[in-house]
Amino acid sequence: MEKRIAPISALSQKDKGPAFISLIPEILANSNPDTIFGDLHILVDTVVNQDSVGLVVGRQVLSELVKLLGEGVIKDVQLRKRVVEDTLATVQGRIVSYEEQVNTLRFQLADLLEDEEEWSEAARVLMGISLDSGQRTTGDGDKLRVYVRIVRLLLEDEDSVQAETYYNRAALLVRSTSDRETLLQFKLCQARISDYGRKFLEAASRYHELSYVGEIDEEERRHMLLAAVTCAVLAPAGPNRSRILSSLYRDERTIDLPTYNILSKMFLEHILRPAEVKDFEGTLKPHQLAKIAISSNDRLASAGTDNDPSDGNEPTTSTRTGPSTVLDRAVMEHNLLASSKIYNNISFRGLGALLDLTPGAAETMARKMIEQGRLRGSIDQVDRLIWFEGNREEDDAQGKAGGLGDVEEAEDTGAPLTKRWDAQIRLTAANVESIVQHLTKKGLVKLETASAI
Repeated sequence: MEKRIAPISALSQKDKGPAFISLIPEILANSNPDTIFGDLHILVDTVVNQDSVGLVVGRQVLSELVKLLGEGVIKDVQLRKRVVEDTLATVQGRIVSYEEQVNTLRFQLADLLEDEEEWSEAARVLMGISLDSGQRTTGDGDKLRVYVRIVRLLLEDEDSVQAETYYNRAALLVRSTSDRETLLQFKLCQARISDYGRKFLEAASRYHELSYVGEIDEEERRHMLLAAVTCAVLAPAGPNRSRILSSLYRDERTIDLPTYNILSKMFLEHILRPAEVKDFEGTLKPHQLAKIAISSNDRLASAGTDNDPSDGNEPTTSTRTGPSTVLDRAVMEHNLLASSKIYNNISFRGLGALLDLTPGAAETMARKMIEQGRLRGSIDQVDRLIWFEGNREEDDAQGKAGGLGDVEEAEDTGAPLTKRWDAQIRLTAANVESIVQHLTKKGLVKLETASAI
């Protein structure tokens, strides 16, 4: 190859470009992969690093090579990958002069690595693309697509920390595009970032929203619905989770999911048994099984001595001082909330036996949920009891609404928040009826009956 290149170097600048370009098809026509690789390396090194060739000629030759590589002229994927990597390494010293060609080569290499499921390597290649160079202006829409792709690749290898950095960059540009595919990919990254960040309520809501999008493949939508159920189960127990569970439980598609059993039990506020939890645990991803740390204050409170008087009928005291995983915590908080629907009060020791915790740890968990407004009740530390408050709100709304007579009992859906919402509607309707009747008696309004046509 050196012998072929030497005469070309002596030509005028106008003739050098076509002469070097004419060598590329000849090199690619060779049947020996090693020969192709070696000859292309010599050619690229000559046009890029020899000052006698010139920048204009170098760009012309490199652009032609990049174009042919993108068209798949080299059928051997591994050879094409070697050529792209070697070309990038050769141009690295003069990357500023060949920025456009280098960026195109990086996109090609990222595609090859993604096909081989080398997610992190592909992401790192894309990170090296210069998007904010003064020589070449990149539109916000193109930047957004690159950032979203990097986030998606990093999340495939569960590198959520670095993925969040590029997600934040993408979030600043998301309003710059109306491309439906890019926006859907961004929303999916948004849901997955919330999932990996243990913001399970947000993740469940976003997954559920995406599961209704018709442009997404049906199997993918089912996967998103399954992810929504999983995140809802792992979310902290309380009113916000109850709303998400209600939406999912009423979605007729969830009946066919393998996690429907635990979804229905959580929505109906039934106590979960260890065997059911074990089955659900097998469906979780590694980040959803991450260990959680107990604060030093909670550890001290949980390890306090149990002063409850005990006899032969008392349950055995557990030695666990708190939940060990995200799933542990979600199940314990749910069972605590479910027990509040069954009992008026419960002892620390009894709650500890129910949750498989020490009495002190059970009290600590109940105290936190009461403080955060996720559990209605009070703690009697003298008698070592937890008293639960019932949800007997707006009972008067279920009586008579003005002249409407007795209001029919609403269907029992098993959801306390739904009942509360229905009660508020009934109370509002009763108040409106009373106001209208009062105004009618005063003669301030006149009611007219519409005649049938």
